[in-house]
Amino acid sequence: MTVTVVVTRPQPQADDWVARLQALGQAACALPLMRIERAVAFDADVERCWAELARHRLVMFVSPNAVLAFFAARPGGLRWPDATLAGATGPGTVAALQAQGVNVACIVSPPLNAATFDAESLWNHALAQRDWTGQSVLVVRGEDGRDWLADTLARAGASVARLAAYRRGPPAWPGALADTLARVAAQPAHHVWLFSSSQCIAHLLAPEAPAADPALRAAVLAVPVLATHPRIAETARRCGFCGVWPVVPDPAAVVQAAAGWR
Repeated sequence: MTVTVVVTRPQPQADDWVARLQALGQAACALPLMRIERAVAFDADVERCWAELARHRLVMFVSPNAVLAFFAARPGGLRWPDATLAGATGPGTVAALQAQGVNVACIVSPPLNAATFDAESLWNHALAQRDWTGQSVLVVRGEDGRDWLADTLARAGASVARLAAYRRGPPAWPGALADTLARVAAQPAHHVWLFSSSQCIAHLLAPEAPAADPALRAAVLAVPVLATHPRIAETARRCGFCGVWPVVPDPAAVVQAAAGWR
């Protein structure tokens, strides 16, 4: 039986993941359950932060989308300062920073063999050993998000500022997205969800989403879940999915996990 991995990341990461999975021989399709929106109102703040970038010891990016939004508003001619660290919670964000030309020597992140890729892992593996007293830190994120790392750095003596560079929103269901969901729900045993955000689960099961229909919801919950973080796995279990397995956010690991489920 062929199992298709349903990638729920926002675009453009969804299509990128589908391509990488398919290159490994794994059937995959994109069903982005989150929209990333830049706003003109954010660009002025981002441009101001670029002008002051060299004064920060660390600029921490919460996701690849944070990188894309921050660099999309970069004023012409500015480059990443050599003395400013770029923090990333996982390999996807590291790759996004490198694609934007940030020197690998400036990037700090958990090692590839880390048990998890999150703010706690970044702190424990790359930041906790440094002296943050009096250091300036900028956290680039969406309009909302976890403050754990910002609070931890502040307790360590850093001066921490937060920059909203984009908005996260639910998908636009009419059209192709709803059609893809219907195909997944029609054959639950032939698909497996790949969730990299608890918010994507919330969007999938929201009252205004197609899965509010009881029959469709039952089919959606019958599709097994691969979750890239323990918090996401716990959210999926609470929501009633039929089976939930943790997986490292790496295409090869996802292929192996999908094969194991099959």
